[in-house]
Amino acid sequence: MNHDLSNLTQDALRRIAQTADLRALDDIRVAILGKSGTLTGILKSLGALDPDARRALGAAVNEAKTSLTQALDDKRAALQAAALDAKLAQERIDISLPARPDAQGSIHPISRTIEELTAIFGAMGFTVKEGPDIEDDWYNFSALNIPSHHPARAMMDTFYISSTSNVPPVLRTQTSPMQIRTMLAEPPPIRIIVPGRTYRADHDATHSPMFHQCEGLVIDRGITLGHLKGCLSDFLRVYFDNPSLPVRFRASYFPFTEPSMEVDIGWSRKTGEIGKGDDWLEILGSGMVHPRVLANCGIDPSIYQGFAFGMGIERITMLKHGINDLRLFYESDLRWLRHYGFSPLAPANFHEGL
Repeated sequence: MNHDLSNLTQDALRRIAQTADLRALDDIRVAILGKSGTLTGILKSLGALDPDARRALGAAVNEAKTSLTQALDDKRAALQAAALDAKLAQERIDISLPARPDAQGSIHPISRTIEELTAIFGAMGFTVKEGPDIEDDWYNFSALNIPSHHPARAMMDTFYISSTSNVPPVLRTQTSPMQIRTMLAEPPPIRIIVPGRTYRADHDATHSPMFHQCEGLVIDRGITLGHLKGCLSDFLRVYFDNPSLPVRFRASYFPFTEPSMEVDIGWSRKTGEIGKGDDWLEILGSGMVHPRVLANCGIDPSIYQGFAFGMGIERITMLKHGINDLRLFYESDLRWLRHYGFSPLAPANFHEGL
């Protein structure tokens, strides 16, 4: 009897494993474990056996029943999962958006200008520095020799951050704080540019509460005004792609430089063309680093000298590409971006300047 039970179990397990659908699997279950099933019939015959034989065969039948029940459950779960996968694949719906007509994106004019600045000044030996948008008063004002009564410190001109401190932190009004941080962290010689976001409470066709600025700093022995003029003249002529671009330096005032100079380029007021006509257009500010700023950073002004400059990235981008409203940079108008954007496959070339 045990031999027949073993053969029955093995045959049933083989049939279960080979079954390909749920209905056939249920037929096997009924044929073995149903009321008139083979295994059920063996269980009913136990009453005619003596106690020892009944006990031995009953244990074997229960073991076979457990094995077959587990095999049926496993096979049923596998067939149900396969059926569900097939149904999901058949009823799958593509809910994604259709392909956009523009297969290739473009580089925003601001990002492109930053790439060009990095390439041009990188060819001159400058490195790029980045810093936090939120600064404390010392880095943003005091270390730069900006007195407490300066208009840049007025609440109406600057975004201050709520704080329990007597001197609240501020959204940086220029990228100059990274000049201070660099001079404190690195010994001269220093040659850096600092492109990045800046913030001032102003908003019209030529001003934005958030805008981009690039500042430069050179600190070394024997730095003169001639180095400043040569550096900025070369930069402007390369950036505007005009080797004969007229460049003019005129006296001005900034708290952090002495002497200070505004830098103008030749242009035509009538046509707006850069490098043509008899008019001048202010383009950026510059000057020799004030000795007090050097001393604030632990640099001896009797040994080291330097120059600094700063320009609005939006401003030079507008001039180069004929954009007449600063606000257009941030309106996310795809038509405007397609017109003024740049191919991502044609980046500015660092080692050649452009």
